[in-house]
Amino acid sequence: MVILVMVIVVVVVVVVVVVVVVVVVVVVVVVVVVVVMQNPYVKIYLLYNGQRIAKKKTHVKKRTLNPVFNESFLFDVPYNEGLQNISLELLVLDWDRMTKNEVVGRLEIGSKCEGQEASHWSEVINCPRKQIAEWHKLQD
Repeated sequence: MVILVMVIVVVVVVVVVVVVVVVVVVVVVVVVVVVVMQNPYVKIYLLYNGQRIAKKKTHVKKRTLNPVFNESFLFDVPYNEGLQNISLELLVLDWDRMTKNEVVGRLEIGSKCEGQEASHWSEVINCPRKQIAEWHKLQD
């Protein structure tokens, strides 16, 4: 089973009156190959120091074994908190009306991660207002 996720992350600093807010934009393009799923969707959590503080989710792609998600999500992060304690967790799930939705794979991107996920996050932080797209393998 191979599950690949294209994650595009943009960091935007927005000044509104006196309040400065950092907006993290996540565009999720998930391509699932050779996976037995019928109704997949993605949950995206904004984590602060490992705690889930916000949640978004994609629409369910019904009756497909090879879903492609192309949706954008905005998360507001207080500017004074900084992005060093922020990360994103993506869960690919198979929606089922009768039973608990099964987690097919997960991915976390942030400064406290390792490897490709950490380098992707670092590039996002160093290039504000620029879309940074990268393929990642989901973990079981």
